[in-house]
Amino acid sequence: MLYREVGDYKTSYAADQATFSITFDRWFYHAVVAAAVLVVPFVINDYWANAVVLPFLIYSIAAIGLNILTGYCGQVSLGTGGFMAVGAYACYKLMTAFPELNIFFCVLLSGGVTALVGMIFGLPSLRIKGFYLAVATLAAQFFLVWLFNKVAWFYNYSASGQISAPERTVLGFEITGPEALPASAYLFCLVFVLGLAWIARNMTRGSNGRRWMAIRDMDIAAEIIGVNPLSAKLSAFAVSSFYVGIAGALFFSVYLGAVEVTEAFGIQKSFIVLFMIIIGGLGSIFGSFAGAAFMVLLPVLLKNVMVGQLGWATDLAAHFEFAIVGALIVFFLIVEPHGLAMLWRIIKEKLRLWPFPH
Repeated sequence: MLYREVGDYKTSYAADQATFSITFDRWFYHAVVAAAVLVVPFVINDYWANAVVLPFLIYSIAAIGLNILTGYCGQVSLGTGGFMAVGAYACYKLMTAFPELNIFFCVLLSGGVTALVGMIFGLPSLRIKGFYLAVATLAAQFFLVWLFNKVAWFYNYSASGQISAPERTVLGFEITGPEALPASAYLFCLVFVLGLAWIARNMTRGSNGRRWMAIRDMDIAAEIIGVNPLSAKLSAFAVSSFYVGIAGALFFSVYLGAVEVTEAFGIQKSFIVLFMIIIGGLGSIFGSFAGAAFMVLLPVLLKNVMVGQLGWATDLAAHFEFAIVGALIVFFLIVEPHGLAMLWRIIKEKLRLWPFPH
């Protein structure tokens, strides 16, 4: 069998600590990345881009960000939608105030602005935790949505209250605007996903990740052994908000093009991202991708099967989707709290020992 550790010799500490310790895993990862870069751009169309691929990439970034805060650092947050709105409106203000600034830097700077806002709203985590911290971040969600609704400066005093992304190009290819090609928008988002996922994976395996997990497991014991809770918690809020802000900027500028804060970044958005990391697996980068894929593909599948094949009403399919998601959350919390990531890990362990019993 191909999926074996036999013959994979480790001759250095770096090799022993590699993310993909088995050759098959490493080559499979390289094959997936190669297909994403070299194959998908040539076969993607408008439907797959708007219904599946772009939402999956953008939600993956948001899920990784929330997983850093909740899964790795143990700080519960219900304000993801509000922080995505910060990224979206920061990107809009940068794009309109600096027309010559490349959209790539607009998105990165939007993440930086969101990181600063996240640190401010993360200050209560120094004194409260658990349910009370969740309520505090929920208050941040409602406050941010109210702020972007009431202060006209954020939407440039538009009569409709909406923000629309100006047309921007990268290397001659239009990324935003009605003429943007699906392949261009896909590759632009893919660059952020690959880069941020690589950074998150290395960050969570390094000293920052160990501090976050020490705070998550037992904050008092972590402080006794020398972990500074101030820097650990605020850094988790900053990094998490940076990721979520980039997701919000991409969601606004590349995916939707025009948004209204209540509809696009309401409380439902916060719960969707939270469901992604619960179903995918807390404390797992792979789980963030798995949860995002599940939450994006499920509505598409139900719509095609129930509405397209069975002729059900659209609202009935939507209600059935909520019922399925709720049931799965209860199932994973009871049966497998670590979600799809743990199931995938168990499958790989059995493959490594097959055909011998575990």
